[in-house]
Amino acid sequence: MTHVRTLILGAGAAGMMCAGHAGPDALVIDHAKAPGEKIRISGGGRCNFTNIHTAPENFLSENPHFCKSALSRYTQWDFLDLVTRHGIPWHEKTLGQLFCDRSAKDIIALLRAEMGDTPLWLETGVEGIAHDGTRFRADLTRAGTPVTVTADHLVLATGGKSIPKMGATGLAYRIAEQFGHRVTETRPALVPLTFDEAQKAVFAGLAGTAVDTRITCNGTAFDEATLFTHRGLSGPAVLQISSYWREGDSLALRLRPELDLFAHLRARRAEAGARALATALAEILPKKLAQHLSQAWALEGNLGDQSDAALRALSDRLEGWTLTPTSSEGYRTAEVTLGGVATDRVSSKTMESALVPGLYIIGEALDVTGWLGGYNFQWAWSSGVAAGRAIAAR
Repeated sequence: MTHVRTLILGAGAAGMMCAGHAGPDALVIDHAKAPGEKIRISGGGRCNFTNIHTAPENFLSENPHFCKSALSRYTQWDFLDLVTRHGIPWHEKTLGQLFCDRSAKDIIALLRAEMGDTPLWLETGVEGIAHDGTRFRADLTRAGTPVTVTADHLVLATGGKSIPKMGATGLAYRIAEQFGHRVTETRPALVPLTFDEAQKAVFAGLAGTAVDTRITCNGTAFDEATLFTHRGLSGPAVLQISSYWREGDSLALRLRPELDLFAHLRARRAEAGARALATALAEILPKKLAQHLSQAWALEGNLGDQSDAALRALSDRLEGWTLTPTSSEGYRTAEVTLGGVATDRVSSKTMESALVPGLYIIGEALDVTGWLGGYNFQWAWSSGVAAGRAIAAR
């Protein structure tokens, strides 16, 4: 039997970050063959490691105030400073997203370096967790051999259910529930949305077409690109709104939100009244989309034939196009899990359980879900540091 001061379940972003701050005599375990597998594939292999605009309003939770403490005590600027100190070249993309210039593997190497001599057991499964009132006991299987580890502190950093092909499970939820914690409803988030078979047939010709949109659902809106796929809708705007969408909800798409479409169409009527209405649409929308809408809405005639009322009606349709997906692609392609261990019995300062002293819950396992664009990584860094520092101080 092995005893350690701190046992961390999960060698992902939050777990390794916690290990770098938890002090001596920690052990990190993971079922995977390599640490940080979700980091490795993130951001197209470049890892969108944080966002310069990170703030509490970029996160969803049953308790929207929970994330404030950790985010304020370890900020995006703190992690960016760490990236810079490790000599990792980076660049900013749209909307404050920061990416590695070379590879996401640079972030994994950074985290491993910050862990120092903390041992990492890979290909290690968790068979059972118990607590005797003093210590935690973890019954593990390492390389097919049963191993028991006891620990003064246990950190749940195994993430959520997203991308099960990489081994994601609800392990953290089950352990938390075992110790009396409530788990909120969990759903795939930051995920493409899908159409039924009839809708797929209608929009089949648009697959691969992207258009700038303001997409709105349940009072929340995002201005980014929407991409039509063979299954339905994707692209940044759709991934963002998927966290707010539920089955049966409609999406309102304002096409080309940066344009005053009515004013634009009126101006084009004055400049080129002989131009076909469908052709005028193709000047401001992707050609395939313009053709689809022209056919679906039976748009006929030239610009010069259109009254102000007709142009206003058309611009209103373009600014309030309603689509109703039937489902999502599920955890298979979801970037994160919405929901998780409820925060009502967890300290917002330390991530420690209020029910079981020495139990810490961090990262995606908690009911804190960020927007697309590096926010979830920042939550992993901030919550991991909060737990690690609290453990080291005990």
